Amino acid sequence: MAGTAASSATRRPAHEHLQQVGIPALFVVLWSTGFIGARLGLPHAGPLTFLALRYGLVAALLLLVSLATRAPWPRRWSDVGHYAVAGLLVHAVYLGGVFVAISLGVEAGVSALIVGIQPLLTAALAGLFLSERVNGRQWIGLCLGLLGVTLVLSNKLGQGPGSALGSLSCLVSLFAITLGTLYQKRYCTGMDLRTGSVVQFIAAGLVTAPLAFLFEDTTINWTGEFLFALLWLVFVLSLGAVTLLYVLIRRGAAAQFASLFFLVPPCTALIAWPLFGETLGATALAGMAVTAVGVALATR
Repeated sequence: MAGTAASSATRRPAHEHLQQVGIPALFVVLWSTGFIGARLGLPHAGPLTFLALRYGLVAALLLLVSLATRAPWPRRWSDVGHYAVAGLLVHAVYLGGVFVAISLGVEAGVSALIVGIQPLLTAALAGLFLSERVNGRQWIGLCLGLLGVTLVLSNKLGQGPGSALGSLSCLVSLFAITLGTLYQKRYCTGMDLRTGSVVQFIAAGLVTAPLAFLFEDTTINWTGEFLFALLWLVFVLSLGAVTLLYVLIRRGAAAQFASLFFLVPPCTALIAWPLFGETLGATALAGMAVTAVGVALATR
């Protein structure tokens, strides 16, 4: 018995360590693949039309899962309101701003760099919204992360910021994802990830769909490329990466989980290398190393 207990005690830390490293790593990889959907899907549909269709499909799938598993629904209307607000910020405003910016000609690298300020902004606001303290080591890590992202994207920033409206859309996305994750952390920690996500995606769809009808012709070119992009965003991003995001928000301090977003541009660059032939120079590789060190300091 003693030997069994000792063996169990030695295995448990390894299992916990795997969770602590594996879940963030999987989140970064899945979130980084979002560029696949944007790059392949946007030429075939307007950004808001694309997103409205995505939100509707995700909400329908999660509703079926919630009913099949008899997931608990929120009992108070105040909880429904909190879930809806977080969903609007994280899904409708953040993704809508990024997709609109790219459709208006903002280079993906510029968009990623603007939104990439999010971990620093989250750390700055975490004390105000969540009473969390960010120590000096974490601030150094966050600054190194931003420097690394800038180095990774340096060869993609030569075409300028794009249109003024597009750059404004990126800034709106930056504040939306920052406030959305803080709001989720403060008001939605008890949310069931199945039924709560149904509320969030319905709220995002109810806002995005009318805007699509007002400002776009809602025409969709149903090609194989578009279907692949749509299904990828529905299953991999909205069901996979977003669920992991909420798990990380529950488990860690705001500055810690937000710093993982610094790893997204380097990971995206690595994925784009074999898929689209985008080269990685010495500066980009150095930036990846700097980013990794920064995130390690911020999340330690």
